[in-house]
Amino acid sequence: MNYPGNIWKQLKNISADDLIAALQKDGFIPDLSSGSRRVYRHSDGRRIAIDYHPQKTFGPNLLKALLDDASWKESDLKRLKLVK
Repeated sequence: MNYPGNIWKQLKNISADDLIAALQKDGFIPDLSSGSRRVYRHSDGRRIAIDYHPQKTFGPNLLKALLDDASWKESDLKRLKLVK
């Protein structure tokens, strides 16, 4: 999924805590965890694995991959209050 530049500017500072909170708000539940890796699963079959480090942000490629795994569109990002 390609997002407009204004959306990426808002997402570039998203922390692992913010992303996990949004996942849980969207219905993802914790599935497995091992060390710093946390896996979340949605009832519709989506699955996302996050290397959790508190208050750390993600690089652009990793963030894009995580958002692709979550299958979020721009409207979902707004609904979850990750962007304005």
